Amino acid sequence: MSDALLLVLLSSVSFAAWFTSMLVGGGSPLILIPLVTLLLGAPSVAPVLTIGSVLGNIQRSILLWRYIDWKLTLWQMPGVVAGSLIGAYAFTKVRAEGLQFFIAIALLYMVVHSLLSHRIQMPAIRIRAWHFLPLGFLNAVVSGLVGSTGPLLNPAYLSYGLEKERMIATRAAGFTLTHLIKIVAYALLGVFSPALLGYGLVVGCAALPANWLGRKVLEKMSPEQFQVAAVSFVGLSGVWMLWQQRTFFIH
Repeated sequence: MSDALLLVLLSSVSFAAWFTSMLVGGGSPLILIPLVTLLLGAPSVAPVLTIGSVLGNIQRSILLWRYIDWKLTLWQMPGVVAGSLIGAYAFTKVRAEGLQFFIAIALLYMVVHSLLSHRIQMPAIRIRAWHFLPLGFLNAVVSGLVGSTGPLLNPAYLSYGLEKERMIATRAAGFTLTHLIKIVAYALLGVFSPALLGYGLVVGCAALPANWLGRKVLEKMSPEQFQVAAVSFVGLSGVWMLWQQRTFFIH
């Protein structure tokens, strides 16, 4: 494949992924991971998506600055800092191919809980701001290992009471910090190469117009429509992750 075609594919899919993720509460890496794996190889996924995610999430944070829940974000920060460093280091030492299977199971459980909690008696899960300290830590560790946790924190954001712009903005602020720390850690550990930096910038630059357009569409969605879209995407992400892991269990 020519370099020009590779760049066109990366930028096109990145645009679609970031536009879609604005409307469903995040998860753009899940759409990008199969393509990056196919084109560049599995070891390139985490570095490339980390660079692209920094650019995309910084812009989202700026676009939706006034919607950021700073109390929740401040609770996340200590866990995010520690988890990002540990996850980035572990990326160079540990093979974690099967980890996405457990993420997928967690995502599907969250969807089932959301759908059935109003119909049958299920344990209530009330999320408070301080819960995002350990949640941010765990999410950052896993993100450093596999490149993305998908919309793993979305049910927690929804349970906490964040909707639409508030959820997207607060999520973007937390992920900006996560990916900035991972970039520093990856650089110190020698993970980056000039080629990977370039591919990451392509992914990130394509996110910029997608975020702008996605925000315009998001403004027209009702809170109910957004919640249905967000929960549906959590379920689809879980199914997709399970499908990706089929060869891991076959072998």
